[in-house]
This record gives sequence, C-alpha cells and structure tokens, in this order.
Amino acid sequence: MLLSLGQIENTMIDRDERLYRQRPDLSVSKIKDNMSSEEYFQNAVLRPILKFQNDILIEIFKTYIQKRKNVYYTLNLNQKLNYIAHSIQKDIKFRNQLKGIVVGLFSLKEYQLYTKNSSALNKRMMNLMIQRIQNQLQLLERATLLE
Repeated sequence: MLLSLGQIENTMIDRDERLYRQRPDLSVSKIKDNMSSEEYFQNAVLRPILKFQNDILIEIFKTYIQKRKNVYYTLNLNQKLNYIAHSIQKDIKFRNQLKGIVVGLFSLKEYQLYTKNSSALNKRMMNLMIQRIQNQLQLLERATLLE
C-alpha cells in the first residue's frame, strides 16, 4: 500500500509532535534573544534530548567500560573524568553511536537545521554528553552486594 504525499507529510508532523511531547521541559535552559543559532539549538533541542536519553546513555557507557575490560574501575577520579572525555572524543565508532541516539530524536526541521552546521553542533553535543556523564560518576560504579 503506497502512501500519498499528504499522508507522508501528516505522518512526519505526527512524528514530530510526538517527539516534542516526549522531551522534558528544561526551565534551566533559558532561551534568550541574543543567543547564537548554535546556542539556541543546544538549549532548545540538545539539552532536552540528552536529559530524555540520560538512562540509556549511562547504560551505554557502562557497556563501553565492560567491553574495555573494566579498566575504568581501576582509575582515580581525575583519570575517570579523562577516560570519559577521551572515550567520547576519540573513539569514533562510540561517538557515532552516541550521536545517533540523539540525532534519531530530532524532528525533521531540527535535522535540517543540524545538517547545515553539523560540525559545530556535534562539538556542542559531545561536550554536553561528556559533562552529563562526568556529573553522574556514581551511576557508573559497579553495584556491590552487602554481605
């Protein structure tokens, strides 16, 4: 069954509306008139998506640690912070996986804006992701059973 152009457009509008409704409202991320377009995109789009995706991002990072033989757990605090930043900045395959988790929740219009300046927006996205994971180190620790 082929969809008409009107049906396809309605499907996209419906998808976009559902995406917007899923995002948390972040009153902390104030939108100001004098913001650059990248800063606006960061606060209006990236921050809410990253907050919405927080639990899966933490789980993905735990899996990343396990696949690399749990070296993370032998590090001191500073080394752990560096490990997180280095993993996200330098491991291209991992970085692309994380990027996909965010980009997949863009509306069509947001994606079109993103493609116009993806390099700068990717940098912002990864910096926000690094900060988010670094600020939740306690969630990365292995669970220990009380005996």
